[in-house]
Amino acid sequence: MKFGHATNSLGVVGHPVGVTSIKDLLYLANGKTEDSIREIAEVHYDGVELFDGNLIEFPGGKKSLKKLLKSLDIDLIAVYSGANFIFQEILGEELWKIEKVAETAAELMAQHLVIGGGAKRVGGTIESDYKQLGEGLDKVIDIAKKYGLIASFHPHLGTCVETPEQVDKAMSNTQINLCPDTAHLAAGGSDNSKLIHKYQERIKYVHLKDYTKDPFGFVPLGTGQLDLVSIATALKEINYNGWITVETDGYPGNTKLSAEVSKKYLQTLFPTA
Repeated sequence: MKFGHATNSLGVVGHPVGVTSIKDLLYLANGKTEDSIREIAEVHYDGVELFDGNLIEFPGGKKSLKKLLKSLDIDLIAVYSGANFIFQEILGEELWKIEKVAETAAELMAQHLVIGGGAKRVGGTIESDYKQLGEGLDKVIDIAKKYGLIASFHPHLGTCVETPEQVDKAMSNTQINLCPDTAHLAAGGSDNSKLIHKYQERIKYVHLKDYTKDPFGFVPLGTGQLDLVSIATALKEINYNGWITVETDGYPGNTKLSAEVSKKYLQTLFPTA
């Protein structure tokens, strides 16, 4: 088992060009990506996860990022991307973007392609949205396989896949793997331990995240309200041996200290961390 940290601790912004160009709609983490990677390496995590925008727009391009990762002896574990998926007229543009991201990620030896999405309509979600989402995610599987990546779907607050019932609907319409994000799932009403057991054959990558309800926010591991011990136990019970990546997106405190706190808590859950 290996342990990583995402570079989105300073929060998330969207790419403004995406307002008028679907193919350019990328996630971007605040701050300098290089600084975030250096902090994570200094705390002795094994790898990092990047947003698609921070990957594509890294200063100096792929060569510069590859050189940085090598100098710090840290892996690029995964890249996070996403799409609406439910609007057929723009799906081709969305998949073009995801393929561009997958190709770049593979060139940098990433292993995982993590995908969020499933838009909410103004008038509310309709049942056919889950079919459209599933068909789109199955196309993502094909893209990931083309570049030697493992594709996983990441349920997320603010999408049509929040509640346990919605997670089941989405997963029943696709063959894609599931990336549990423990905070998003818990906030949506899921029991992480039960879900891990239910989808154990489809879990190849995990986002381990803690949170507080009031005020709502993502916090370093062990400082929130999640029963992380039970989640770790469930992962051990299914003999999970893949990457576990910590996220504290939008954390208002010191990001390096947050990474250190999470790392120390990880070591209480998994002694090899």
